[in-house]
Amino acid sequence: MQTKLVDFIKNSPQGQEADAILRSCVHCGFCLATCPTYQILGDELDSPRGRIYLMKQMLEGQPITQKTQLHLDRCLTCRACETTCPSGVRYGALVDISRGIVEKRVKRNIGTDIVRYALRKILPNPLLFNPLFKVGQVARAILPGKLKRKIPPQLGSAKTWPTERHTRKMLVLDGCVQPAMAPNINAATARVLDNLAISLITAANAGCCGAVTFHLNAQQEGLDYMRRNIDAWWPLVAQNEVEAIVVTASGCGVTVKDYGHLLQHDPAYAKKAADVSALAKDIGEIIHAELENIKLLLDKHKRNARKMKLSFHSPCTLQHGMKIRGVVEDILIAIGFDLTPVPNSHLCCGSAGTYSILQPDLSQQLLKNKVTALESGRPEQIATANIGCLVHLQSGTVLPVKHWIELLDECLSST
Repeated sequence: MQTKLVDFIKNSPQGQEADAILRSCVHCGFCLATCPTYQILGDELDSPRGRIYLMKQMLEGQPITQKTQLHLDRCLTCRACETTCPSGVRYGALVDISRGIVEKRVKRNIGTDIVRYALRKILPNPLLFNPLFKVGQVARAILPGKLKRKIPPQLGSAKTWPTERHTRKMLVLDGCVQPAMAPNINAATARVLDNLAISLITAANAGCCGAVTFHLNAQQEGLDYMRRNIDAWWPLVAQNEVEAIVVTASGCGVTVKDYGHLLQHDPAYAKKAADVSALAKDIGEIIHAELENIKLLLDKHKRNARKMKLSFHSPCTLQHGMKIRGVVEDILIAIGFDLTPVPNSHLCCGSAGTYSILQPDLSQQLLKNKVTALESGRPEQIATANIGCLVHLQSGTVLPVKHWIELLDECLSST
C-alpha cells in the first residue's frame, strides 16, 4: 500500500510504525472472513480492511470524523485478522496508534465520556472497584433477571496459598478485577506450581497491567500502570530471583508481553520493559513445559480427571494476541478431560475488555453465538483462560464456567 502521511505524524516514532504497517497491507480481504463485527454487520468499514482504509485516510490528512471514531470503536481488537493475514499486518498496533489520535481530535458526547472515564478510574483501582463490587453483589439478589446478569457473581473464594518454600520462584501478576471476582484463580495457580516445587510470589506494589486504560485511549495513563508494575517487579527481576512472570489472565498476558514494544521509546524504561516482557509467560506455557511432571503426579496418586466432557473457550488474547494455540487443550486432554469440538472457535465471545459495556448490542450477539458453539457438544462444564471471558460467558449460560487452572488444581488437590 502506498502512503503519504501528513507532517504532524510522519516523522514521529508512531508515524513511522504506522507507515510500515500500512505499507504491509495488500488489500487481499482474507481478514473479512474472520472478523466478528464484519460477520454480524456486513459493512466493510466494520472489517479490518475497511478500518485500515479509514486509518490511512486519517493519517494522510483527510478529516477525522465521528464516523471514523464509530468504526474504530466497534473493533473488538480481537486480532483474529492478524492470525488470518498472509502479509503479517500488525493491525492491533495500528488501531492503538489511530485510536489515540482520534480520541484527541473527535469529541464524544458527555454521557459516553463519563462512562469511559469511570471505567478507566474504577476498574484498575481495587480501592474503588472492590467495595463497589461488594455492593453490587448484595444488590444482585434482589434485582430482576436481565439486570442481575449485568452484575457478575463472585466466582468462588480463595483457598489456601502455599508458603514460599522452594528454590524455584515465579512472580504472578495480581491484576485488577480478578482478585475480587475470582480470587481462587491465582491461589489455584500457586497450589499447582507448589506441586511442581515452584513457589509463586507476588509483588506488593504491582497491580493492573495497564490494558484497561490504554485501550480506552488514555494511553499515557495506561503506560504509567505498566511502569508501576515494572518498578514493583524490577528488584526481583534484576537479581535473577524469579524465572518467570506468570499471568493467569490472557488479556493481561498479551499486554505484559508487549511492554517492551509499548515502552521502547522511553529511555528510562525501554530495557527494563523488554526484560519484563521476555520473562512474561501465560500460565499455559508454564504448565505445558511441566506437563510430564504433572502426569507423573496424577498417575502416582491415581488422580486423573474423570472423563468429563469439557468445552474450552480459547480467548482471542491467547490464540490471536499471544499466538498460543492448542497448548491449554493439550494440557486438558493429557489430564483426562474429554474436549468437545467448538465451531468457529477463532471468533470472539464479545467480552473484549470494556467492549461488553460500551458496545452491548454487538457484544450480546457475539456472546449468544459463542455460547451456542460452546454448548453444541453437550459439555458438562466450560473452561477458559481469561477472567473477562469467564465472567461474560457465565452471564450467558447455566453451565459452570471456570479457569482451566482451577480444574487442574482440583485434579491435584488430593495428591
